[in-house]
Amino acid sequence: MNLKKNDTVIVISGKEKGKKGKIIRVLPDKGLVVVEKINVAKRHQKPTRDFQGGIIEKPMPLDRSKVVLVCPRCGKPSRVAMIVMENKKRARSCKKCKEMIDKE
Repeated sequence: MNLKKNDTVIVISGKEKGKKGKIIRVLPDKGLVVVEKINVAKRHQKPTRDFQGGIIEKPMPLDRSKVVLVCPRCGKPSRVAMIVMENKKRARSCKKCKEMIDKE
């Protein structure tokens, strides 16, 4: 999967189409991502020792095919190219501006 935690993404289909957000969690085995403030569901939470209880808003996972990475340099939604660097490590690069996304 070419999406990582803290990447900025934009939703390209569904009821949340056009919204931007940061990835909170990635579930690579299921092909899902959780994006902050997108696909939010209301859940009724019972009171516990640490939590008072009530209705909470919880971001639910989206399929990774419904989001696309926003390039940090050009600011446009773009697909990701995987390139092999000199030290045999793989890095992500923007397909539009050819800029490296991973700065390691």
